[in-house]
Amino acid sequence: MTQKEKLHDRIQNNPEDVRFDDAITWLLSWGFTERAGKGSHTIFTHPDYNGKLTFQSVSGMAKAYQIKQALKAIMEIRK
Repeated sequence: MTQKEKLHDRIQNNPEDVRFDDAITWLLSWGFTERAGKGSHTIFTHPDYNGKLTFQSVSGMAKAYQIKQALKAIMEIRK
């Protein structure tokens, strides 16, 4: 199992406990591009995904609902 697969499995199994840095690494490994948003927001886009994902760091952790949105986006990309 590759590092990408291990990280994906860990995030998928526990979306409530994901470090913000791990979330960024995870999304970039799936081909998302990162750009700065306002304040502590970071925006991710992907050429095969019609939309954008907005992440905000709270005490170094990603918000669970944002991780769940990203999981849905990755499922769309995998099809």
